[in-house]
Amino acid sequence: MKQTGMSTQEELRYYKRPDQIDDKMAKRIRDLEQLKDQLEAVKRESVRIKARRSSREKRSVAEPNVVNDSTAEKVQETPLGEPPVKTKVLDGEKKQQQEAKTMGKAKDKANDLHELKQEVKMDEHTIPMEELVARYGSNLETGLTRAKAAEILARDGPNALSPPRTTPEWIKFCKNLFGGFALLLWVGAFLCYVAYSVDFFTMEYPSKDNLYLGIVLMTVVVITGCFQYYQESKSSKIMDSFKNMVPTFALVHRDGQKQQIRTEELVVGDIVEVKGGDRVPADIRIISAFGFKVDNSSLTGESEPQSRSPDCTNENPLETRNIAFFSTNAVEGTAKGIVIYTGDNTVMGRIAHLASGLDTGMTPIAREIEHFIHLITGVAVFLGVSFFIIAFILGYHWLTAVVFLIGIIVANVPEGLIATVTVCLTLTAKRMASKNCLVKNLEAVETLGSTSTICSDKTGTLTQNRMTVAHMWYDKAIEECDTTENQSSVAASKGGPTLDALLRIACLCNRAEFKPGQQDIPVLRRDCTGDASEIALLKFTELSVGNVVAAREKSPKIAEIPFNSTNKYQVSIHDIPNNESYLLVMKGAPERILDVCSTILIAGKEEPLDDKLRAEFNSAYLELGGMGERVLGFCDYFLPPDKFPKGFKFDTEEVNFPLKGLRFVGLMSMIDPPRAAVPDAVAKCRSAGIKVVMVTGDHPITAKAIAKSVGIISEGTETVEDIAIRRGIPVEDVDPHEAKAAVVHGSDLREMTEEQLAEVIRNHSEIVFARTSPQQKLMIVEGFQKQGQIVAVTGDGVNDSPALKKADIGVAMGIAGSDVSKQAADMILLDDNFASIVVGVEEGRLIFDNLKKSIAYTLTSNIPEISPFLTYILFGIPLPLGTVTILCIDLGTDMVPAISLAYEEAESDIMKRQPRDPIRDKLVNERLISLAYGQIGMIQASAGFFTYFWIMADNGFWPKDLYQLRAQWDSRAYNNVLDSYGQEWTYANRKILEYTCQTAYFVSIVVVQWADLIISKTRRNSIVQQGMTNWTLNFGLVFETALAWFMCYCPGLDNGLRMYGLRFSWWFCALPFSVLIFVYDEARRYCIRRWPGGWVEHETYY
Repeated sequence: MKQTGMSTQEELRYYKRPDQIDDKMAKRIRDLEQLKDQLEAVKRESVRIKARRSSREKRSVAEPNVVNDSTAEKVQETPLGEPPVKTKVLDGEKKQQQEAKTMGKAKDKANDLHELKQEVKMDEHTIPMEELVARYGSNLETGLTRAKAAEILARDGPNALSPPRTTPEWIKFCKNLFGGFALLLWVGAFLCYVAYSVDFFTMEYPSKDNLYLGIVLMTVVVITGCFQYYQESKSSKIMDSFKNMVPTFALVHRDGQKQQIRTEELVVGDIVEVKGGDRVPADIRIISAFGFKVDNSSLTGESEPQSRSPDCTNENPLETRNIAFFSTNAVEGTAKGIVIYTGDNTVMGRIAHLASGLDTGMTPIAREIEHFIHLITGVAVFLGVSFFIIAFILGYHWLTAVVFLIGIIVANVPEGLIATVTVCLTLTAKRMASKNCLVKNLEAVETLGSTSTICSDKTGTLTQNRMTVAHMWYDKAIEECDTTENQSSVAASKGGPTLDALLRIACLCNRAEFKPGQQDIPVLRRDCTGDASEIALLKFTELSVGNVVAAREKSPKIAEIPFNSTNKYQVSIHDIPNNESYLLVMKGAPERILDVCSTILIAGKEEPLDDKLRAEFNSAYLELGGMGERVLGFCDYFLPPDKFPKGFKFDTEEVNFPLKGLRFVGLMSMIDPPRAAVPDAVAKCRSAGIKVVMVTGDHPITAKAIAKSVGIISEGTETVEDIAIRRGIPVEDVDPHEAKAAVVHGSDLREMTEEQLAEVIRNHSEIVFARTSPQQKLMIVEGFQKQGQIVAVTGDGVNDSPALKKADIGVAMGIAGSDVSKQAADMILLDDNFASIVVGVEEGRLIFDNLKKSIAYTLTSNIPEISPFLTYILFGIPLPLGTVTILCIDLGTDMVPAISLAYEEAESDIMKRQPRDPIRDKLVNERLISLAYGQIGMIQASAGFFTYFWIMADNGFWPKDLYQLRAQWDSRAYNNVLDSYGQEWTYANRKILEYTCQTAYFVSIVVVQWADLIISKTRRNSIVQQGMTNWTLNFGLVFETALAWFMCYCPGLDNGLRMYGLRFSWWFCALPFSVLIFVYDEARRYCIRRWPGGWVEHETYY
C-alpha cells in the first residue's frame, strides 16, 4: 500500500464514494495506518543500527584513522520492496545543504523563469511508441488500470491550470492609506496631538488649534486613502480567466473500457479519444488519426487548421504533427492519443505559468508619481527640519518650533494631488471605454501614451481573422475579389462559363457548411463548421451564386476522397441534374491539380494544356503566392456515361474512376485580409514617432505581404532579400545595414544572441518577426525594453500572454482574445481593432499633459503657503497664514480646478511629437518646479504679502513696526500693544485682526489662482488658440470663488476655521498680480512658439 505513494485517505477518495465510508471504518483504517507506520519506523531503525555497526567493524579493521561513524554510507541495502534508507549525514554537510537551500530559493525563481523561456524541450514525440507506452506503464488497447491512474493522479495532481496569485485586498487598502504623501500627513497629525497634549497639561488656557488640525489631517488621509482604494477596486474587474480554458469531460480507455471522466482526472499514460469540435483535454501524442485537424491559432498564431498524424515530422514539438496540445480545438476528424503532459506541465500550462511568473515592474506613471512624491517629501522634510532648528536657535519654545514644523510639512504637501491623479486616470479610462478600450489597470492609460514601440500580433489584430477569397485566375487573367470587411461590392464581375464552372467546383468540392438557423444573418457573419479555407470558399460562392445549400441538394454527393497531406487534393463525384454523366470535381495544391489535368477550360472552350499555358499558370501561381496568399487549384471532369452509368458503385479505397486527364478550370487564392482602419492607424503611429513591429507565428511571405499592405513595411523600403533580388546577387553578399526593413524568421531568431537581436532592432526601422514561438515573443519584447523603449504588445492568443505580461502595457483582443491573454493584459480592445490603440496612445499622451498641467497648477500655491511661516520665524511678524487655512486651499478651493484640467482638450501637436523619453521627460521636472515655485509662485506670494501688509496698515500697523513684534503679539500677558499711531490693542482684538489678515491672504491666493488656472490650460498654445471651451474648468473658476466667499462670510466659521469677514475693497488687492501672471505667461508661451528650441523653451517648457 505504501508503494503506491498514496495515503489511505486518498485511496478512499478514489475507490469509494464518501457516503459509503462510515466514521468507524475510517477510524479503523487510520489506526491500522498508524500501527503500520510505527512498525516501519522500528524496522528502519534496526536496519540503520545494523548498518552502522557493520561499517564500524569494517573500518576499524581496514583503516583505523578514518573519520567517525557519522560518515557511514549514505544509502544502505534494505529488505526487498522497501525504499533505500538514508543514514545520518555529516553535520558539515547538513550546514552546506541548508546554505544551498536558502541560496537556492532565490536562484530557483530565476532558474524557473529561465527554464520556461527556453523552447519547449521534450522527447515524447520522437521516441518509438512502444518505449513511450512502457515509460508510462500504459497499454495501447486497454489503457491504464484504475489503480495505476489513481496513483499517478496523487503524484501529479489534477489536470488543471493553477490560477494566478493576486494581492490580498487588505494589503492594497493599507498601501493607499499609508503610502506616499499619506505617511507625511500621519507624521504631521501625530505631532499635532503631541503639541496639543503638552499644551493641555502645561497651560491654563490650552489652544485647541492643534487638536483640530490633527483631526483634520487624519480625516484627509483616511478619506483620500479610501477614495483611491475604491477607484482602484472599481477599475480592476479581474477576470476569472482560467475556468473556461478547460473542457469538462474526456473520453478515456481505463481497464479496457471506454468511459467519460472529468478532464481534471486525466493522468499521463491515459489513452484518450478526441473528435472534431472537442477541446483537446491534455497534451497528447497521436496513436492513430482520421482526417484529424486542430486549430493551433491560440498557441502558435497559425490561422490555418493543422493536420495531425502519428508520424513525427519535426524535432520542434510545436511544429511536429504527432502532438495535439492542451486546450486547442479539434476542428475535424477523429484521433486516438496517449496523454504525455497534464495541467501546469502542458505546453499551454507552461505558457500560462510563464505569464504569471513574470515580474511586470512598475508602470511609468507609477514611477513618475513615486519620483514626484520623493521630490516633494524631500523638500518638505528638509525645509521643515531646517526651520525647526533655526527656530530653536532663535530661542523659540520647542513646542512652537514643532508647530512650525507641522505648518511647513502641511504647506509643502499637495494633499489633494493624489486624489486628483486618480480622478484624472478614472476619467480617461471612462472616456476610453466609450472608444472601445477597456482599461483594467488605470496607470496603463498613461503608459500607452509614452509607448515608443508597438509589437503587434498579425492574426485578428492587423487582419480580420477570417480567410477570404482575394484573387481568382481563370481565362488566363487574374481577377481581384472584394476583401473588405462587409464585402459590399459584387464578388464576381465578369461572369462567363469558366467562372460558372470554377464556382460550381468551389461549391460542391467543399465540406464546410453553414450552421443551421442563420438565414437572417449576413453571409459573412454566419457561423460555419469546417476548415478556414473551405469556409472562405463557401461564403464566397454563397455571395456570388447564392443558395449553396440548394445547389448541393440538386447535385448530391455520390462519393468522396477527403483531403490528406499525401495526395494534397480532395475529390468528390456528384449527380448533376439534367445530365447523364456524373461530374467529378477536384481541388487541392495547384501543382498537383495541374499534374492530373490534360486540358484547360478557356472562355467556355476546352483546349489542350500545352507548355505555353503551363508557363502562364506558373507565373500566375507565383504572383499570387508572392502576395502571401494561399492558392488552390480547381479542375473537373464529366465521367463518360457508357463506362459510368447511373447507379455505378464508386469505390474510394480501391479507386475505380479516373484521377488523370482532367480539365483544369482555374485558381483561387485566399488571405486573411487586413482590417480597413489599420493602414491609417499605422501611419498615425509613424507620425507620432512610434515604431510598429509585427510579431506573428505565420509564414514569412504572408507576414511580409500583410506588413506591406498595412504600411508596417512602407512603400519603397527594401529588405536584404529585396536588395539581393534587385541586384541579382546572393543574400549573403548584401550588407544588412543597407536594408531599412527586416523580416526575421523564428529559426534565425533561435540562433541569435542578445547582442545580435539588439543590432537587428537598432539598425532596422521596420521589422517583421515571422514563425515565432511564445518564448521568442518574450525575447523580442525584452530586446526592445533593454534599449530603453517603452513597449506595448497586442495579441489575442494564449501564445501572446507571456509577452503581454512582460510588456510595459499588454493589449488583448476582446472578441477573439483567449481568456489567458485577457488575464495577462492591462487593456482590452473591445472591437479587436488595431486602430483603437492609436486612440489609446492619444489619450495616454493627453493624460500625461493634463497631469502635468494639474500638478503645475497645484504646486504653484505652495510658495505663498510656505513663505508666511518663513517670514514668521525669521522676521518675527504676526503669522500671515494659518495651517488650517492652508488646508482650506489645498482641499477646498484648489481641488475642483485641479481636477477640471483633466477635461482639457489636446493641444495641436499631441500626435506629432516624439514619444516621451522616460529618463528625461519626467512628470515633474526642474523646469516645471522652476516655473511653479520660482516664477508664478513668487508673484502669488507677493500678492499675499501685499494684501496682508495693506490690511495691517489699514488698521494702524505699518510694515516697519511689525518687525519682531511676534513675542508681544502672541502673549496673553500683553493687553496694551501699541500700533504705529499709538493706539493700544488688547490680545483678543489683535487676534481678530490677525485672523482677518489670514482670511485676506487666503482670498488673495484664490484670486491669483484664477490666472494660474487659465495659464495652466496650455503649455505651448496661446489661450486665444486653445479657447475657453472646457466648461468643467469654467465651473471650477466660479466654484473656488464661491467657496472662498462662503468661508469668509458664513456665520460660525470664525470659531472653526478662524475665517473672518472682509471689507469688499480688500478682495481687489491681489487683482493686479493676477493680471501680471496672465500677461507674463502669455509672453513666455509666445517666445516658445516664436523661437522653437530657443532659450525660453529650454528653460521653461515643462
